[in-house]
Amino acid sequence: LVVAMGTCTNSNYASQYELPGTFAPIADFNLLRKAADACDRLGYRYRVGNVMTSDTFYTENAHNDKWTMMGVLAVEMEIAALYLNAARAGKHALAICTVSDHIITGEATTAEERQLTFTKMMDVAFSLI
Repeated sequence: LVVAMGTCTNSNYASQYELPGTFAPIADFNLLRKAADACDRLGYRYRVGNVMTSDTFYTENAHNDKWTMMGVLAVEMEIAALYLNAARAGKHALAICTVSDHIITGEATTAEERQLTFTKMMDVAFSLI
């Protein structure tokens, strides 16, 4: 599991807020702490850190090695918008991700594996409510 503390992005999504700088989308710390505690309690392997929200998940030159050198744990497509919308609305948000594909080695899970075995993320999320 990857618990997204914050997210980098190549998206222009935040421009709608007309901020005079760069907003750093981050998770709600209390939700993050509870999720990490739940992972520990449930014995689930996880990492907490920064992810990359990309408008182009599969691309010819994603520069994944450069993002990895900066400590980015995973690439996905929605977390920046989730965290930006939550911040704008004054709400709490946290993304808990299950890794399905390894973009460097090419390892990937099947659709059936994703459908039947990606339940740990849900266990953690349900423990927060």
